[in-house]
Amino acid sequence: MSQSVPPPGNPYGNNPGGPVPPGSGNPYANNPGGPVPPGSGNPFAGGSGNPFAPAPPVRDAVGLGLAAAAGTAIAAAAIYGGIAGAIESEISFAAIGVGFVIGWVAGKVGGRNPILGVVSVVLALAAVYLGQIFGIAIIGAEEFGVSTTEMLFDNFSLLTDAWNASKDIMTFLFLALAGFAAFSGAKKA
Repeated sequence: MSQSVPPPGNPYGNNPGGPVPPGSGNPYANNPGGPVPPGSGNPFAGGSGNPFAPAPPVRDAVGLGLAAAAGTAIAAAAIYGGIAGAIESEISFAAIGVGFVIGWVAGKVGGRNPILGVVSVVLALAAVYLGQIFGIAIIGAEEFGVSTTEMLFDNFSLLTDAWNASKDIMTFLFLALAGFAAFSGAKKA
């Protein structure tokens, strides 16, 4: 017949059913349910308190995140426009970088609020657009022999007309990639 409870002791040991001799090399011998002896290799033995690190504090500074994202958008637009004006071409990786850095800064500073991802997309679209306008202003300033600031402030309608004339499917692809990267960056931070 079968037994519902195993017999006491170790059936495979030298002394089945009896106590284990103290010098057998087993640190757990004759210590049923008691504390683990020190130096047993268990880092939590005899320790006090919680062995795990506490959770990091929740960041919830939405206003600060929005302000940091807006400042980053202005700086990223200037850098993107400077690169586009210097090489007289647009670079998709730069547009992706503009979007990602705006979203990442918003998420890192502002926390995990979902509004930051949406606002980061809007700021990334504006930054890429303004960067393209700035790039066109740099190119136009070289062609007309005027300063870039004069092109930006005195001839802004000419710049927007030039942007409208030069836009193509790649322009909208760069805008879409920047928006996607911004949203992803806000969620990854």
